[in-house]
Amino acid sequence: LVICDIMMPVLDGYGVIEQVRQTPQHATLPFVFLSAKGEKVDVRNGMTLGADDYLTKPFTHDDLLDMIHARLGAHQAQDRVTQQQLDALRNSINTALPRELSLPMKEMLQVSETLATTAPQLPPEEVAAMAKALHQNARQLARLTQNLMLFVKLEHLPIQRATATALRQQVTDNAAPIIEAIAQAIATDYRRDHDLELMVEASQVPMSEAKLRKVCEELIDNAFKFSADGTPVKVFCPQRDDSFILHVIDYGQGMTPEQLAHLGPYLQFSPEADNACGLGLGLSIAKRLVELHQGEIMMESMPGQQTIVRVSIPLDA
Repeated sequence: LVICDIMMPVLDGYGVIEQVRQTPQHATLPFVFLSAKGEKVDVRNGMTLGADDYLTKPFTHDDLLDMIHARLGAHQAQDRVTQQQLDALRNSINTALPRELSLPMKEMLQVSETLATTAPQLPPEEVAAMAKALHQNARQLARLTQNLMLFVKLEHLPIQRATATALRQQVTDNAAPIIEAIAQAIATDYRRDHDLELMVEASQVPMSEAKLRKVCEELIDNAFKFSADGTPVKVFCPQRDDSFILHVIDYGQGMTPEQLAHLGPYLQFSPEADNACGLGLGLSIAKRLVELHQGEIMMESMPGQQTIVRVSIPLDA
């Protein structure tokens, strides 16, 4: 805990807190001003600079001790919350990552063992079906591995105007055929061609085709993954003069406002549940890519009813 006067020679209290807050290990250190300067504007200045409390002179010993106990107690409470969040994240990673890796691997081992022992006796169409199953699971593992590496790379890429300007030089002139092809391929993978509803107009997007594909793949895949067979998945891309707009809508499990507020990589809302799936990397990657291009992803959801994801990237930023 730092208790600091304001009126001091050479460096006043405001200068002290500015330097303290610039040091990463002290950024959250409880900092309290005590001063004879008790005007509202003085208190406001101190709090704006990041002070946790402001004690005006004159004060009693009890006033000082009460303030110290209150600030240290609040700091310890925040430490406990942070630790609980870290524990939840660690538990989610320990549960979700092995599950996401083991499910396709288990199926690959079973199918490959069947092929190795019975392929000569099987009709060609069964061998082809098993080979297709092997390929689909291999693609799933490859995609997970690529997402893990891409997420780490994006996390270390700063969102700066120079970075965004360079990325936006790569333009996809017509996103429509790309979005349609991705949506149809994913619907086919889930055997839900009948659920896909497309309304995609010709639209330019200030993003490379590869990055556009990644954003669309992750958002549309999530829509199918978290909704049931027989419910529609809608992909809308209206033509706009000022921005690229993409809507992906599903009528699946949905999310509560609390779940929406805590979306993030490696987080599952019920990691211990048998039907928990996904690592949250896809949405995090899509969000990061869109933000790097000075756009935004907005989500609205109602539990058990609907989730709407809206991508917006300005054409002239």
